[in-house]
Parts: sequence; structure tokens; C-alpha cells
Amino acid sequence: MSLLLTVHTKLNGDIMKLLRYGPVGQERPGLLDGDGGLRDLSAFVADIAGDVLSPSSLARLAAIDPQSLPSVGGNPRLGVPVAGIGKFIAIGLNYADHAAESNLPLPAEPVVFTKAISCIVGPNDDVVIPRGSQKTDWEVELGFVVGQRASYVSRERALEHIAGFVLVNDVSERAFQIERGGTWDKGKGCDTFGPIGPWLVTRDELPDAGELGMWLDVNGQRRQTGNTNTMVFDCAAILSYLSEFMTLMPGDVVTTGTPPGVGLGIKPEPIFLKAGDTVALGIDKLGRQEQRVVAWKEGQ
Repeated sequence: MSLLLTVHTKLNGDIMKLLRYGPVGQERPGLLDGDGGLRDLSAFVADIAGDVLSPSSLARLAAIDPQSLPSVGGNPRLGVPVAGIGKFIAIGLNYADHAAESNLPLPAEPVVFTKAISCIVGPNDDVVIPRGSQKTDWEVELGFVVGQRASYVSRERALEHIAGFVLVNDVSERAFQIERGGTWDKGKGCDTFGPIGPWLVTRDELPDAGELGMWLDVNGQRRQTGNTNTMVFDCAAILSYLSEFMTLMPGDVVTTGTPPGVGLGIKPEPIFLKAGDTVALGIDKLGRQEQRVVAWKEGQ
């Protein structure tokens, strides 16, 4: 058992949940205590970013008694649980049943695309339908956060480079993605298309995220149900693969694909998001998100 897990287990039976809270651009580092209370971490770290995501730094945070930290009152906004994200990389068609509903063959290698950094928002912030969009869709996904620089990393050593895991909604505009030149990025990086959070669970608390239930509801109706055990490429394989083509840095986020049930795959006719809809989603141990869908307005 690692130092991180050993120390934290002695202090608190619940897994460590790191988060950031406060208004947009003014977020402060925090964590949830064993009773679900929000505690401020500002006396120990300036933010949850960069070197704070290293194994030694996370071990120091895990050794803190949450009850010794200042309690945060009220119901503050939760921001993205990691600051300073340099790359937001996504994997497509990584669930066999989702590939089938998309009428696409199972990939021999991970399908890689990027989501713009400017699309990232907090877990409960509004999702804005882009100007001219008719096919805005949802995707519940497991994401992981890189904790150490990774370049040409073997699969056997890959998990050592992961700081922890997060919940992601890979919001997608299908017409932009599929019908406008065939480059997926155009349908993936629109503003607000990357809700992340509510918290980061460190890898030592959740060794490989290989057996997690996941779900997504639209307006209270269950649309997606899945489990990370059906991923074609697991997190270790994905990090190793990506590190062949780019150097991954602390704070980079990789989102790893979605199970079936996206709007594009609904039969007999696809269903897409519209203003006024509510999307709720979650993954075991990684928490829950809820977004209100709003229309684009001039000036946004």
C-alpha cells in the first residue's frame, strides 16, 4: 500500500476529493471532508496545479487532517478541480457498444482528438448551444489528470504518471463534428463544451478506475448507462499511446470515451439538446454534474 493511501486511510475512511471553489477566475483550492463538508486548502497550496499534482505533493495533502482545515460555509460554485490545464485531449469510439451505435468499426488504435482549453467550465456551469447548432449532444466520460511529465512511457509504467480521475461531459456538436469537413475538433471545442469535476480523486485512492458505473440523464430521463470495464483501451494504454506522439505535462486532462446512449444514436430519430434542457451525469466515486442548457446570445 502506498504512502498516500496509507496515511489518508488512517485519518479519514473516505477517499480524498480535491476541488476548487469560488467565482470564475477566483477559485480557491479545497477538499471534501468525510462528512461532505467543504474545507479550504489555501494555507497549504496556492492552487491545485502543476507540481501539486506530483505523488509527493499529493501524499503531503493526504496527510492533512481535514478537520484541521477551515470550513467553507454556504454553497459556493465548484470550479474545474485542476487549474492551469495545458492540453485537453479526448479519445473517441473507446466503448465497443458506442462504436456500434455510431455505425463505426472498432478502432485498432485509440482515436485521438483535442478539445479546446477555452471550452472548459465547472461541473455545474451552464452549457451554451453554439450559434447555428442543431445537433448539440452529450457524452458522460471518465477523465484522468496527468501528474508527472510523460514522454515515451511504457504501458507498465503509465499509471505512475496519472495524478487522478475526474468526471467529464464531452459535449459535442454533431453537425460541426461530422458534416463540416470531417475534423472532429470543430464539434468538440465550442465554449462550455468541457464541464470537468466536481472533484479529483487521486489514483492511489482509485487504482485504475477500471470498474466504475457511469450514467447520464436528460430532463430526468436516463439516456446513458455504462461501466468503465467495457473500455477498449484502458487509461494505462491511452497514456502510453499518447506519450508516443506528444509530451504530456502535469495538469493535462485526457477524457477517455463514452458508453452508448448519446443523442446521435437514438432510434428511430436522434435527439439533441435544446435550450431549457437539464443534463445530469455521474460516475461512481467521481461525483455528479448538472448543467442547464441555454441558447447562445450575441456577445457571449
